[in-house]
Amino acid sequence: MTTFWSDGLDVLEPYVPGEQPRMANLVKLNTNENPYGPSPQALAAIAEASVHGLQLYPDPQSQALRQAIASHHAAHGLTSEQLFLGNGSDEVLAHAFRAFFQRGGAPLLMPDISYSFYKVYCNLFGIQAQLVPLRQDWQVGVDDYLALPARSVAGVVIANPNAPTGIALPLAQVERLLQHFSEQVVLVDEAYVDFGGDSALALLQRHPNLLVVHTLSKSRSLAGLRVGFAAGHPQLIEALTRVKDSFNSYPLGRLAQAGAKAAYEDVAYFRDTTARIIATREALVAGLQQRGFEVLPSAANFVFARHAERAGAEIFRGLRERAVLVRHFGSNPRIRDFLRITVGTEAQNQALFGALDALLG
Repeated sequence: MTTFWSDGLDVLEPYVPGEQPRMANLVKLNTNENPYGPSPQALAAIAEASVHGLQLYPDPQSQALRQAIASHHAAHGLTSEQLFLGNGSDEVLAHAFRAFFQRGGAPLLMPDISYSFYKVYCNLFGIQAQLVPLRQDWQVGVDDYLALPARSVAGVVIANPNAPTGIALPLAQVERLLQHFSEQVVLVDEAYVDFGGDSALALLQRHPNLLVVHTLSKSRSLAGLRVGFAAGHPQLIEALTRVKDSFNSYPLGRLAQAGAKAAYEDVAYFRDTTARIIATREALVAGLQQRGFEVLPSAANFVFARHAERAGAEIFRGLRERAVLVRHFGSNPRIRDFLRITVGTEAQNQALFGALDALLG
């Protein structure tokens, strides 16, 4: 009964996550999960952590995990004081929107086609979303952002590589945004950067207004643990911590901290699985192009493609009937003929191609 709801709750438009169906022999290529399991070291660490200490609260600051992440990115000069941990990157993003973008009603700049949770957070926190259209080649047009007076906006948020397009913005272009909006936070969401993009962590020491957000759901195969982090100037980290400790002081459990730490320490496994996904991505692109698809250049663990002759909705339905699940964004007219297809294993690629051949004739 909406009688008991708080004001404004009825007009919220929640984020719609990718479908998680229970289907026999499903080829699941719709939510950009890693097709390879977590690091064996991570699994061993989770098992060990489950034996002792679960009656105690976890470390609210995740200090050991922060140090492991800082050590992994030591080449960028990252320190544990520049890191903030959260229950998945979605929670980290939510805290960032609350901490940095509620600024006197000023709008937050973001691409018109990007991670749809950004607009959901704006609606939740009463932030005006100002959408900047992608260019005709589906790139983020940095000049369109620079044409706006910096003082008139609350900040900028971009995904790099972008989702759902998969296209990466060069760091030189990211730095132009940081320089122009030097008095606002520029949030760069790098959920997919490990599959071929250049991380803005390299710019962190030069720009105190930069906040970089990562997730362990993709390249570390830990979507089920829900671990994400933000990297930025200690003053930005302090702001995020203030929000966290006003909401939930213990966002990461002991199992999540232990597994994530071990995953970061197993560098060899990380490099092997990401390299396999990149190689399989190239085979996926070639196979789709042979079947009449236009495929945007991807630096992510997915591709964004549309067929020259068949509607996206038709192909989506036809694949689903053949137990192959991809993502379709039918509510957005500009991209309704595109499909976002997760890079799976070679066997999953072949299953997708077989279904497409049957569907397309």
